[in-house]
Amino acid sequence: MSAEETLSPHEPLKIKGCTVAEALRFGTMRLSMRDDLREHAARDAQQLLEIATGLTRTQMLAAPERALCEEEAGAFQGMLAQRRAAVPIQHLRGSQEFFGRDFIVSPDVLIPRPETEHIVEEVLRLLSDRTAPLKIADVGTGSGVLGITLALEYPQSLIAALDISPEALAVAQDNAAQLGTISRTRILQSDLLAAVKDEQFDLIVSNPPYIPLPEKDTLHAEVRNYEPHLALFGGEDGHDLLRRLVPEAAASLISGGWLLMETAGRSSITVDLLKDWENVHWVSDLQGIERIVVAQKR
Repeated sequence: MSAEETLSPHEPLKIKGCTVAEALRFGTMRLSMRDDLREHAARDAQQLLEIATGLTRTQMLAAPERALCEEEAGAFQGMLAQRRAAVPIQHLRGSQEFFGRDFIVSPDVLIPRPETEHIVEEVLRLLSDRTAPLKIADVGTGSGVLGITLALEYPQSLIAALDISPEALAVAQDNAAQLGTISRTRILQSDLLAAVKDEQFDLIVSNPPYIPLPEKDTLHAEVRNYEPHLALFGGEDGHDLLRRLVPEAAASLISGGWLLMETAGRSSITVDLLKDWENVHWVSDLQGIERIVVAQKR
């Protein structure tokens, strides 16, 4: 197979005799044809080929002339077409890493993002000396990444994983089972804290929907078209769920308990909502955005 045959991004990938190196070049060119995928086309092509072949990046670098079998080449080509339609790679892979662990994801849940890990890091900092079991509520749990991760970091703790979406809860249940926390994780359908309103918690964490609706059309197509809007949008100004969650959390936390929420950044609305709380502070993400708000109940 000649280079000319292999590297035409307008033609299907030639299956017979295609090598890893040729597939990567073809995939990069194919994805680069879409403007909003061009920047990360090489990275995406590599990840898709890893899924299609089961090879690691190191294995591909070590054996660039390895030939793809027909099944691998066909799978790779199919995923390239889906990726060019902006389907998230996490949906094609069926998982996403969070805090060093693989979590199942699907179109029914928000894809876990690195900035959300700051919630876990801040909990570990705040409660570094904690030895007693914690009772934790994860509000809007989605795939369960926050609650399950904290259950693993605090092995004696009990988790209430709450979400209004039954489809999301099914994913959280699978993750709790896969990662071994199912015996300590209650999976409950709930509008915010409604299902546990008569209980008290040491810690409440949440990554609620906080994107203002008017910003919908500014989102990348892979977010706008493939992630659940229920988990993305927080009303006209992005604060609808926060306005409800903060007072509910105040009623459900023990005195001295902590609330940690991901937000779009520090806002006057959030500051006002937390005016009666103690030790209010923000944790910045890697872009310098004050992403996580932390508050302690008096």
